[in-house]
Amino acid sequence: MPVYRESGETLLYEVVKVQTCSGQPLEVTTATGATVYVQPAGMASDAFGRTRVSAPLTLFDSSHRYNDNGLWSTSSGAGGTYAFNANEGLVDLNVTTTSGSEIIRETTKVCSYQPGKSLLFMSTFVMNTAKANLRQRVGYYGAANGMYLEVSGTTGPTLVERSSVSGSVAETRVAQANWNIDKLDGTGQSGITLDISKAQILWFDIEWLGLGTVRAGFVINGSFIHCHSFHHANLITSTYITTASLPLRYEITNVGTTASSSTLKQVCSTVLSEGGYELRGAQSAIGTPVASPRDLTVISTEYPVISIRLKSTRLDAIVILTALSIMGITNNSNYNWKVIVGGTTAAGSWDTTGATTSVEYNITGTSFTMGTGRVLASGFATGSNQGSTVVDILKEALFTFQLERNGLTSTPTELTLVCSSAQAGSDVLASMDWEEISR
Repeated sequence: MPVYRESGETLLYEVVKVQTCSGQPLEVTTATGATVYVQPAGMASDAFGRTRVSAPLTLFDSSHRYNDNGLWSTSSGAGGTYAFNANEGLVDLNVTTTSGSEIIRETTKVCSYQPGKSLLFMSTFVMNTAKANLRQRVGYYGAANGMYLEVSGTTGPTLVERSSVSGSVAETRVAQANWNIDKLDGTGQSGITLDISKAQILWFDIEWLGLGTVRAGFVINGSFIHCHSFHHANLITSTYITTASLPLRYEITNVGTTASSSTLKQVCSTVLSEGGYELRGAQSAIGTPVASPRDLTVISTEYPVISIRLKSTRLDAIVILTALSIMGITNNSNYNWKVIVGGTTAAGSWDTTGATTSVEYNITGTSFTMGTGRVLASGFATGSNQGSTVVDILKEALFTFQLERNGLTSTPTELTLVCSSAQAGSDVLASMDWEEISR
């Protein structure tokens, strides 16, 4: 590249060699012949090379201020436990010394990748000191696809790409000594040595489109340190993972008997769509038949009017409630409606919205149990001939109304519109609209 200098000015840099296309460090050769490595300029750009100046849209975020926030499914084995740590504002994942002792935490939602938008994932954690037969993992992944950091036994950190493209799960594993950008061993361009037993901020950014590059690293001293790139374009003959719409996950497992109990500290996580996000899925809706309104037989009792959930064969689909409509048709009766996630609709039939869709619905349920469910929205309506109550979901809240599932037990979670009335035998009509992003 050309080098400019004023007359009489000392030439400080003779050659600048930029190799971001091949994923190599930036090098600067000084006038004395010394080679200096600098932080890659690419980290100021997202996975598609766009300068990181636009406001990203948060697809998911998790922190623990007053309790375990309810955004994660958990499985345990052989005495593994987890507990909210109020003083540290995190969740401790604890295992005993027994072989098979385990805790796995996975988000109830998968995060929506949009083609052409860089997806940035970050998670914070403190791993237990490495020891024989102890395996710890943190990343953006599920049982079949994704990327994660693993520390297993005493071999040091490994970056892993998991894929089920071939029909079975296969993994590309890259040990720290083979990271192709900065090994974080003190000799790399950052000069930093990674201490994986200390608090860390792990990041991945994903240029998917089925074939792009995954970059991975850590945020240290306020800087994104790029450690390794998984390249795929111009190298493979198919997609590298089945989907980039994935959950977040933490795991701690004893693969054999350990010398002492262990704890992995789960702190915060976020997934960002860089450059915003646009809903471009298929719009669908279901409603009660106009000639068969829902009868609210018992006063002040919540009845399921419409329930929807993911199909058991499509638990990683992205489906978002976008609007609902409620019309009380019994004059002078007052109604209370709620949108509840995690309750249980009894009886009725679950029907599909179509062979190629990801949703099934129930508009004939007879009763509803709240259980451990939570209310996402609530409101009131008055029965009259003046029209219905229409609720549009704010764009900022869209992913709050995303259908959930327990990926560890392969169980879909219901999203239900329930309604009660102040007058026994009141009737109500209702509809729900949603967008299916995964097609």
